[in-house]
Amino acid sequence: MENKKLIVFLDSGDTIVDESTEVRDAEGIVRHAELIPGAAEMVRTLHEKGYTLALVADGEAQSFKNMFIQHGLYDCFTTMIISENIKDRKPSPKMFKAAIGALDLSEKDFSRTVMIGNNLSRDVKGANALGITSIFISWTPRYPHTPADESEQPDYTVSEPLQLIPLIDKLNSELQ
Repeated sequence: MENKKLIVFLDSGDTIVDESTEVRDAEGIVRHAELIPGAAEMVRTLHEKGYTLALVADGEAQSFKNMFIQHGLYDCFTTMIISENIKDRKPSPKMFKAAIGALDLSEKDFSRTVMIGNNLSRDVKGANALGITSIFISWTPRYPHTPADESEQPDYTVSEPLQLIPLIDKLNSELQ
């Protein structure tokens, strides 16, 4: 398995996990949840193809650990950057910079990074501000699908996780 040049940042809610199925305990920690159709296959396939995957998500670290262990995806991620630990939320540059730092890369590597998320005002806007390629996954009706302004305009849009595999391969081949 060759290592790919493209770095893949992934959000969690309604990008991998179906937020509507989250079951939380009294402290608000997600104990379990279902994945959106095709998400497990997408994460596993990208991991098996040698892509470096980083979770960049807002929420509680234990929630993500619970959900990704439940579905056997926890070890697919090289790092998990969680707002609870960073003490900030997307679109803050701190979230994206922490992910690059955790991967022992530098900000010059933003140009070979993609951010995949379901939220134009957080995932896409944050990525765009740093020169990270933004991919909007429009699977959920919970969040707006129309950018509020140019800062929220995604570079690419897909409607479901399995469409990401050929797109990521294409973007990686363009880096060769």
